[in-house]
Amino acid sequence: MKNIKHLFLMPLIIIYFETVLKISVYGEIINEGFVFMCLFSIPAGIAFYLLTSGFKEKTNKILFITILSLLTFYYGGQMLYYKIFSTFASLYFFIGAQKAAHFAFILFDTMGHNIVPLFFIMLPLIASVILLKTKKIIFIKQPKESIYKIAFSAAILQASIVFLVLSSDSGMLSPAYLYKEVFLIQDSVDKFGLLTTGRLDIKNILKNIDVYADDDIPVKIVESEDIPEDEVPDVIETEEPTEETVYGYNKLDINFNELIENENKSVITDMHKYFMNIEPTKKNKYTGMFEGKNLILITAEGFSPYAIDKDLTPTLYMMQESGFRFTDFYTPLWGVSTSDGEYVACTSLLPKEGVWSFYKSAKNYMPFSMGNQLKAGGYNTYAYHNHYFDYYFRNESHPNMGYIYKGLGNGLDVTETWPESDVEMIELTVPEFINNQPFHTYYMTVSGHLQYSFTGNYIAAKNKELVEHLSYSEHVKAYLACNIELDRAMEKLIAELEAAGIAEDTLIAISPDHYPYGLTKQELGELAGKEIKTDFDLYKGVFLLWAKGMEPVVINKVSSSLDIIPTISNLMGLDYDSRLLMGRDILSDAEPLVVFEDRSFITDKIMFEAKTERVTNKDGFSADSTYIDEKINEVKQKFKYSSLILDNNYYKKIEP
Repeated sequence: MKNIKHLFLMPLIIIYFETVLKISVYGEIINEGFVFMCLFSIPAGIAFYLLTSGFKEKTNKILFITILSLLTFYYGGQMLYYKIFSTFASLYFFIGAQKAAHFAFILFDTMGHNIVPLFFIMLPLIASVILLKTKKIIFIKQPKESIYKIAFSAAILQASIVFLVLSSDSGMLSPAYLYKEVFLIQDSVDKFGLLTTGRLDIKNILKNIDVYADDDIPVKIVESEDIPEDEVPDVIETEEPTEETVYGYNKLDINFNELIENENKSVITDMHKYFMNIEPTKKNKYTGMFEGKNLILITAEGFSPYAIDKDLTPTLYMMQESGFRFTDFYTPLWGVSTSDGEYVACTSLLPKEGVWSFYKSAKNYMPFSMGNQLKAGGYNTYAYHNHYFDYYFRNESHPNMGYIYKGLGNGLDVTETWPESDVEMIELTVPEFINNQPFHTYYMTVSGHLQYSFTGNYIAAKNKELVEHLSYSEHVKAYLACNIELDRAMEKLIAELEAAGIAEDTLIAISPDHYPYGLTKQELGELAGKEIKTDFDLYKGVFLLWAKGMEPVVINKVSSSLDIIPTISNLMGLDYDSRLLMGRDILSDAEPLVVFEDRSFITDKIMFEAKTERVTNKDGFSADSTYIDEKINEVKQKFKYSSLILDNNYYKKIEP
């Protein structure tokens, strides 16, 4: 028992790592998650102790330093990853980690700005090396009987902690829900700690079928208040038809009853029943408005409504003011990779936790992507990305969406800079499709990518003199310089369409993949001209939908990137089934619903923050628990069935 005091060394080191991480990332220590984190650290630390106690002293020391080095790298790496991407890295990230080598300079810059927390993360390793050399720590071999007893005790402790967690089932994001039902990496780290989250991450990757929470979990309303009048946007209402028109539904002729009768797999039967009972959205006065027209769909890297300026980005401003203007649009950030934002905008499905959904979708039948829908209608379909063609395995996902796909290294010979030029991409690609009508072209831009500085960003440096006169901080000016490139790319694109005489016959849609997380909240607030108080403020996005000569339309309905595919499908007059998509046609009379990764949501009546269970009423509505519970259930179901569509290649099973 002489060396038994070292039993507590590894648990204390893990608690230390978790505490440093919490301070550096969240700026706080004590909350409900801190208790669970400390508890989970004890059996985990004991397990590491046992690994360093069963061999000769020299071997035990080597194992101890090896384990401590890996933990130091893990915690330090995750802290830096969060500082760059505003989320933690799932282990799934390492599938394509080799593609991220060009981010090395961003990593080094981030390290330079986080010397203090990195030092504190490295401190246990430095101290341990010193103590081992001075023989202040010894690792003598423990008897097998002691190891067995300690291991048994640790197993009992772990089981007890898990039982405690699963018994804590109160609230939208209860410990039980996060531990057993879903894998939300940020909330899991906050609730259980990074080490336990890593274990849950491995479990999530390995399991074949997700198990979801009951759909009738009640929620407690902590706070409810009306939105102050000065926060209600002053917008123009769209005109209603003077005569009542009866519209049909956007749905396909799918015999769900027959499918259920012939299905042997229970999970598929459950999916058939779910989608059969979804209310489809109605067609409307905008249905077919752009039928037969060309379509250019753009996911713009790090784009924001605050990058639109009459003088600085005049083309984007023109498109906003003279097209469909969506005044209450959101672009949520998803937890696994930034490609999830692109996935949502291109599929109208919610990404699955813990995997690259776009990459996984490459093996599935995806009939509702715009590429596949329009290709089936005789369109020529193209997709371009002005960065590495295989980054996030777009070379697999995008052809599967129905496109002839080109990127840097695969037929798109843009100059390799960081980031690459959107203007150059437009110049190189427009000649490939402009004379092949009807066409549909998809772009994933890159000029708006972080990091926002004039020394590490080619595009920012290129346009520096155009923003030097602005009274913003350097990072904000660099961000605006990047978006000037997008604006000039759109100017060039529209000029080419006008020269070909088809600007009036081409619908252009632009939305971001995510908010510019390369800016801090303070810098984004500087750009927005107001304080960014909540995640709802942070995720305020923009959706430009424009064709030359159209009458401007202002839509003040709450909406998000999840709604893009059904909205455009309706405008193009396509036959699609609105029940099988998670978004809704914004122009329909369907009740809006914007969902966020942490299960927060916004409707036309309330704003619900899942972490705090805070309810904010809108327009004088007074939410009761029944309405809130219904919406919580609906949100959970959307995540559940989006994942099941991905896991089971569901669209193939209902193919006509």
